[in-house]
Amino acid sequence: MSAPLSTLTSTAAPISLPAVAADGAAAEVLLQLPAGDVRHVLYWLPALGVSARQYLPLAQALAERGVAVAIHEWRGMGSSNRRAGRQQDWGYRELLQHDVPAGLAAVRKHLPRASYAMGGHSLGGQLSSLYASLHPHEIAALLIVASGSPYWRQFRYGRFIRLAFFAVPLMARLFGRFPGRRIGFGGNEARRVMTDWARSGRTGRYAAQGMSDDFEQRLGELDLPVLALRLRDDWLAPEASLACLLGKMRRSWREQRVITAADLGGKPADHFSWMKTPAPIASRVADWFDGLSSGRGDAGT
Repeated sequence: MSAPLSTLTSTAAPISLPAVAADGAAAEVLLQLPAGDVRHVLYWLPALGVSARQYLPLAQALAERGVAVAIHEWRGMGSSNRRAGRQQDWGYRELLQHDVPAGLAAVRKHLPRASYAMGGHSLGGQLSSLYASLHPHEIAALLIVASGSPYWRQFRYGRFIRLAFFAVPLMARLFGRFPGRRIGFGGNEARRVMTDWARSGRTGRYAAQGMSDDFEQRLGELDLPVLALRLRDDWLAPEASLACLLGKMRRSWREQRVITAADLGGKPADHFSWMKTPAPIASRVADWFDGLSSGRGDAGT
């Protein structure tokens, strides 16, 4: 009989957990375990167009500091059995109502007694916030890295970005999917994902086609500890963008920190470069988890 996952020692290779959504969409959640018992699990949502495996260095750095990390795989990416196209489409509704719950259930089956935080990078930070607002009693804390609201008014060249938010859904309908690989932004994304994303960019408000939930109200009612790490040179998630997102969570205890090039050993502190040197991010996150254990504690287990 094999040992339970909660007592396994840290391994260089992550554990792959199959996660099957209610509509049959399937992908693998990558679970990186620390040595010893697991107290905290960070369920991590990737950025748009980024596969789960690209966050393994971050997960390994956090595991070395005692934090287990489960990396979600977006529908349409990596190990997913779906690919966006004219015959296959989905939006925030499927991601929030089907895929993330399936992934969390797969991890909770093996680590039922741990405290679960949710976090993410870029779009992952936004959807982590939305999921936490829908299920506040499931999540103990929220981590946002290089993320913020895409609302066009929060950006230096906002008027040009606003035009892009009109163009993106049109392009996705024309090609049957958003051709992110071809144009160098995101992946080959589903039409409704990009429509939901573009709507929030145009209006500054979150909504999802097929969902009646008032995300703005739910975010305003959310009462969780939130750590937001902003990259100083990140034009895709500047200070105003992050402030806009955090401002929606007015009841939550919010802590912000800025990561600079000096923190990253001279490498650019931008939207993606930090992924190559994740130890400084991992150190701050692990310290924050330690503070939660001794402060506001492990609610939402």
